[in-house]
Amino acid sequence: MAAQPVSRMLRRVLRSSVRSCSSGALVTQPHPGEPSQPAVEVPSGRRRFLREHAAPFSAFLTDSFGRRHSYLRISLTEKCNLRCQYCMPEEGVPLTPKADLLTTEELLTLARLFVKEGVDKIRLTGGEPLIRPDVVDIVAQLHQLEGLRTIGITTNGINLARLLPQLQEAGLSTINISLDTLVPAKFEFIVRRKGFHKVMEGIHKAIELGYSPVKVNCVVMRGLNEDELLDFVALTEGLPLDVRFIEYMPFDGNKWNFKKMVSYKEMLDTLRQQWPELEKLPEEESSTAKAFKIPGFRGRVSFITSMSEHFCGTCNRLRITADGNLKVCLFGNSEVSLRDHLRAGASEEELRRIIGAAVGRKKRQHAELFLMCQDSPPAIPSISFRDSLHVQGLRHRVSFSSQMVTLWKGGWLPQIPLLAQRWLASGLPQRHYGSHLDSDANPKCLSPEPRAPATPSGPLPTSDQLTHVDREGQVAMVDVGGKPDTERVAVASAVVLLGPVAYKLVQENQLKKGDALVVAQLAGVQAAKLTSQLIPLCHHVALSHVQVQLELDSTRHAVVVRASCRARGPTGVEMEALTSAAVAALALYDMCKAVSRDIVLAEIKLVSKTGGQRGDFHRT
Repeated sequence: MAAQPVSRMLRRVLRSSVRSCSSGALVTQPHPGEPSQPAVEVPSGRRRFLREHAAPFSAFLTDSFGRRHSYLRISLTEKCNLRCQYCMPEEGVPLTPKADLLTTEELLTLARLFVKEGVDKIRLTGGEPLIRPDVVDIVAQLHQLEGLRTIGITTNGINLARLLPQLQEAGLSTINISLDTLVPAKFEFIVRRKGFHKVMEGIHKAIELGYSPVKVNCVVMRGLNEDELLDFVALTEGLPLDVRFIEYMPFDGNKWNFKKMVSYKEMLDTLRQQWPELEKLPEEESSTAKAFKIPGFRGRVSFITSMSEHFCGTCNRLRITADGNLKVCLFGNSEVSLRDHLRAGASEEELRRIIGAAVGRKKRQHAELFLMCQDSPPAIPSISFRDSLHVQGLRHRVSFSSQMVTLWKGGWLPQIPLLAQRWLASGLPQRHYGSHLDSDANPKCLSPEPRAPATPSGPLPTSDQLTHVDREGQVAMVDVGGKPDTERVAVASAVVLLGPVAYKLVQENQLKKGDALVVAQLAGVQAAKLTSQLIPLCHHVALSHVQVQLELDSTRHAVVVRASCRARGPTGVEMEALTSAAVAALALYDMCKAVSRDIVLAEIKLVSKTGGQRGDFHRT
């Protein structure tokens, strides 16, 4: 572990050391000779006043099951500066017209009403709340509300380092930062944007300013980042972080499937094998997190078990969307427009009745989703950390913690760390990496056997003329304006014959440049999106999906690349799939060329194509 180097580095960088506080308040230790500073979450006089003048809890915010809703989440905007794959499509989502969004005054009016009725904690969310221009002013005005004890924010961290000093001064109490990977290249793949270093800078700034713990939210998805659990936990050894592992939950458009969900118990088992001394901490009332701590570590680990062990029975949360709708359950479809009633001139008493009626209709639990998870077959558990160390011929990667030290110094980002290996339960060890795991797809090894000639699956009339040449023999782009839009899918493949030396280094992930499979996979995804810029007469296609898989073929000392592209439009996507496979193969060559120049790129070909006017094609 790298606790000591991290601690020494932080002492050099931070102006004051930070100690943890179980309440989540900001506590800093003064320099010698300086007077002690009180915690900044709630001034002591104000805290005492709130205790002595606590009002009875409002019946309007108590549901039929006796749950008191003292926690309000307010969405400041629908917009976001990232495009996380599990959250929204790459092109974004349709936005509500600005006139239909809550104004700042309307937002504060509603907040004031809820606080008066008993809400003592407000969390600002989005979209991404820190892209709202007046977010600092909103925090400052919320801080003036008598009875409000905590103001929190959930952010992707991109703008956090720049805004946090102002937000702290305005009265921000707690911070939740979303971060799903510690690998810069994988971060860019997940969120479809750059910015990993900005998020890390934001976490660093929060620690520097005395927030303790700094909560880091990590959505765990099978096949994408479950191999990083131990690296995230290792960060809590020297840093005051609360790393919160969140079970992958269904939302519109994220193609949720139980196979992608890693359950709380599976994650906990993985951690206990590495740290058997992991201790369960007492749960706070209405907490959504199951908290654990490793003795001697500064931070802690939590699990948000929304799917496997729901916490509906103690839920005390309400939500107001950016357009002013009240949601009493995150998973429910029922919403009440408080904006419309506000703009119609509803009195405070009328708003209370409307809110009370909505809260009174809240269900006992999000039953449909709970049953969906319970009725699904159990997910296949991954190979445990300790068992993986005994797989013949493979070496487990080093901990990421030591590399994080250099990142926290702020000078440069570390080289992409080695990714965890994946092995089959029997046979020769193999590594697999896919850019996307479809809900009902399992990675299969492509057969190294010779392929039969391509055969069409149906009629495939061909043209007796080149379509990219006009009558005068000049090159021309095909006019697809009159063709109907159809669903187009194409799959292409390539083989990179590495030779035994390079193959072994790729298999064991020991190349000095980094993880060759990850780099090649990202190159393939990027190339598919840039095909029209690389191939002169290709139309620009708005791809709805790109999948790149790379698998090892030990019989030929090769890597097999398989690229799939999907779009809806008047023209096919076979060129996108072929470009993706070819560039992924080229990237793999580039990663390995220092080891061997005797590398052969072969068998770049179209595997299948569907959706075109000339019929489907499948290579058999």
